[in-house]
Amino acid sequence: MGCCDRTHDGSFDVPRLDIERLAYGGDAIAHLEDGRTAFVSGGVPGDSALVDIVEDKGRFVRARVTEVLQPSAHRVVAPCPYFGACGGCTWQHIDYAEQLRAKRQELVDALQRVGKIADAERLVDECVASDQQYGYRNKIELVLDPNDKRPRLGYHRAGSHEVVAVDSCLLLPKRHAKAPTSLGGALRYIAGESDLGIERVAIRCAAHTRDVEVALWTSAGPFPRAAAAKTLGQAMQMTSLVRVMTKEGNRAKLAGVEVLAGKGHWRERLEGRTYAVSAPSFFQVNSAVAEKMVRLVTEMLAPDGSDRVLDLYAGAGTFTLPLAELAGEVVAVEAAGSAVKDLRRNLEENAAWADVVGGDAAREIGALGRFDLVLVDPPRAGLHAAVVEQLARTRPRALVYVSCDPATLARDTARLAEAGLTLTRAVPVDLFPQTFHVETVALFEPAPST
Repeated sequence: MGCCDRTHDGSFDVPRLDIERLAYGGDAIAHLEDGRTAFVSGGVPGDSALVDIVEDKGRFVRARVTEVLQPSAHRVVAPCPYFGACGGCTWQHIDYAEQLRAKRQELVDALQRVGKIADAERLVDECVASDQQYGYRNKIELVLDPNDKRPRLGYHRAGSHEVVAVDSCLLLPKRHAKAPTSLGGALRYIAGESDLGIERVAIRCAAHTRDVEVALWTSAGPFPRAAAAKTLGQAMQMTSLVRVMTKEGNRAKLAGVEVLAGKGHWRERLEGRTYAVSAPSFFQVNSAVAEKMVRLVTEMLAPDGSDRVLDLYAGAGTFTLPLAELAGEVVAVEAAGSAVKDLRRNLEENAAWADVVGGDAAREIGALGRFDLVLVDPPRAGLHAAVVEQLARTRPRALVYVSCDPATLARDTARLAEAGLTLTRAVPVDLFPQTFHVETVALFEPAPST
């Protein structure tokens, strides 16, 4: 608890708060003496700390730690020199065991509050840990500061469009950790005094192959292709260099992809299967944990060799390939054109077969018939209500939902329950150590007849 008084200059003075727990979104939670909730950045459960209140929202306040009076047993020293400035990895100051506990609790709380699952505590497993807490990412995306005449690569500051320039990133494998310095210097050399139109730079470093791809996301228009290929190739060893062009006025729309050097795609291996992934396509960023998720999904679905399986939001085939080996028939639905091409290539190269349907899930699913088993791996927004209704009509004996957001999973859990599919198990998975984000693999089965 703590007290809150306004000072003569209009700011707030809170001498001391006791940090209670972590909240989804990265902040910690404490309470003022008047009972209001304080969302505190930089806090660790068990801390006693001085804070500044930076925003009073009436029913709650937002604050930041200014001095730790009594550190929590869970507080550790953040190893990254950009911690506190860079908007990523906001939990570096919290020991890993506490991160895992908090992520499980995030899921339990969401299922209880939003999903109305009274026995969520019983249904949720312990959080599956990442074997690596740093150096685990196979992809990072860096931005350039448009206001800097000699721009450097970096990340956005938390809650801001301001760019924090970085020389290295601890989330990349050690051999590539200094890639921001190498690539940033090369891009400055190529640009000179001109604007290359670069919006962001994606770096993919495979954990199980030696592939490295650099993707330059730019506006469409003239670009020094030969100079970029030569200079960036000298700055960093890579197997692929591509330019992804976006449409003017709508950066979410692609105008095309140019191969500047190398293969034009990136390869990674999961559970012995090789995946070719093009720059615009989604792929799980933690390869080792993605393998654990593949095992969880196939264990929960347990196809018997004759089952008809629907893989919705299939991407480049992370789950499609193993399911194709185990099921009688797999129908994979994916909307993104680049991912559809990758999926078809990956099936062919791994000598697997599935019926690939390119299109929007809500439009396509109604014409696909019944399925014995269903897998859904939707984006953060979760399932459209129409998709939930149509999934129920397929009458599967099991549905596995891979989620990257506890709140939308909880919302969809309630919708699926109304449609006759009940949550029977949920496994939180730590795909993103040092952040509040948590992946979940959840099993739904038909509700018992009454």
